[in-house]
Amino acid sequence: MEFSLSGWSAFVRKASGERSVRCSEGTRMKVWLSATGGGITFGKTEIREGIGKFSEVYDIEQVLGSYASAAAHAGATESAEAQALTKGPVSLALSGKGSGWNVGFAFGRFTISRR
Repeated sequence: MEFSLSGWSAFVRKASGERSVRCSEGTRMKVWLSATGGGITFGKTEIREGIGKFSEVYDIEQVLGSYASAAAHAGATESAEAQALTKGPVSLALSGKGSGWNVGFAFGRFTISRR
């Protein structure tokens, strides 16, 4: 999955974005992304050139839904972020480069829905 996300946090963390999910055999699906959560977190960030890698699935529809997330983050100006998420048997590893400033930790939900 390739993605972009932008958002803010002040005890509550919210971000949203869009892009596409692509399977190794070429199937592609456009998706909306949203991340919500809470914790001790402050900042405003934008992730560009994000990459997501899913565990093996039998149908592209299996990637849709909500994943549990936990993140620790800190950055100023240029930053990088990585997360590991789970939704039952499906796992998702996210990484990306971005800009903004943030500090803290948060727990929450990362949702992928069809666009």
